[in-house]
Amino acid sequence: MISVVIVGNGNVATHLVNAFSKVDAIKATQINSRDLSNIPKADLTIIAVSDDAIAEVSSKIENSFVVHTSGSFSIENLKNTSNKGVFYMLQTFSKDKKVNFAEIPFCLETENGSDYKLLETVAKSIGKKIYNVNSEQRKALHVAAVFVNNFTNQMYKIGNDICDEHKVPFEILQPLIQETALKIETLSPKKAQTGPAIRNDKKTIKNHLELLHKEQQKIYKLITKSIQNGN
Repeated sequence: MISVVIVGNGNVATHLVNAFSKVDAIKATQINSRDLSNIPKADLTIIAVSDDAIAEVSSKIENSFVVHTSGSFSIENLKNTSNKGVFYMLQTFSKDKKVNFAEIPFCLETENGSDYKLLETVAKSIGKKIYNVNSEQRKALHVAAVFVNNFTNQMYKIGNDICDEHKVPFEILQPLIQETALKIETLSPKKAQTGPAIRNDKKTIKNHLELLHKEQQKIYKLITKSIQNGN
């Protein structure tokens, strides 16, 4: 049985504890990052805290193999003196929203082969999509994820605001949102692009801008220019 300590009580830590609790081969223990005075020994210690707290928390852990779950931080941000690694799950986590770990990419990094085998075994106990990704690659993935997740969600928010202002149900847009996401499973995002910007439909663009508020106009113009420039 592999012993795992999970440090933290946020969204990622909560989902990991729940997932490992269903695996007979893993014995997982969760501790709060505010109480590091008595960390139990374990084969693997997973630090699932905010990025800014990784260095301080890891410096207080003496277990043999310590990993963090950050997408944007390097393996070098771990300040423990033992073996280091990264156990990054590329997904958005909310405490009250169930996730299917079988569909989540696990991006792993270690300093040596034996640690990687252990980390891979732990990842495979709850997931299926395992990738060997170094710190520079993971940083790029994290930036890309911000665009396709956080920025896209902000576009949903703006679309919802426009609908609310004009008393139109936002749910009317949901089939379009779903089809847009499904389309890029078979087409590249560039080939999947449609709309007035790619067609250079100046009259429609002008009409849209007249409907929008100042901040919305800035975003609309910036994205339109990016589409037209092929950026």
